[in-house]
Amino acid sequence: MDFTKNHPPLILISGPSGAGEDSVIEAMVKRFSAIRVITSVTRKPRGSEQEGSPYYFITREDFQRMREANAFIEWAEVYGDYRGATYKEIERCLTQPNPVLWKMDWQGVANMQTQFPESLSIVITPPNKDTAVLTERLKKRGDPWEEIQKRQKFSAEWMRHLDVYDNVIENKEGRLPETIQQAEMIVKQKFF
Repeated sequence: MDFTKNHPPLILISGPSGAGEDSVIEAMVKRFSAIRVITSVTRKPRGSEQEGSPYYFITREDFQRMREANAFIEWAEVYGDYRGATYKEIERCLTQPNPVLWKMDWQGVANMQTQFPESLSIVITPPNKDTAVLTERLKKRGDPWEEIQKRQKFSAEWMRHLDVYDNVIENKEGRLPETIQQAEMIVKQKFF
């Protein structure tokens, strides 16, 4: 099935850890009755995460088997773990009438924009694109120091690839509702 044509609005959204992209996604799921693509990841669940919310948690071995079987439309190594969306998951989402929100890193956005040229991509960044702010946010949410260190390098790399996005939204400290409102306005202007 070719689901790259005639599908509902597709919004590719991302940001480095601590930028606020998950909060923006949660708000837009409610606002637009959107469907969220559930990505498969090889890391362990954190906090209140559980299977299917917001990820499918699989082993590295299972991921490798699925990758070799070409089960993924898109995948990448992020923060030392593998993440990817299966064709089956994308078909589940794109065969419904509701808008689709797909969280991915900058590498995925660059790749998926070629497959879905009518998609809309948004990146959420820290204030002034300062990755030190992200480190502080991760500390506040209780992430282990080794995880934070792993993410720092990748976050700095992420900031060098903002040009792959259609829209860049700065999530200023204490201004998350404004960030969400900006994202919603961008989606409305493009699709509604």
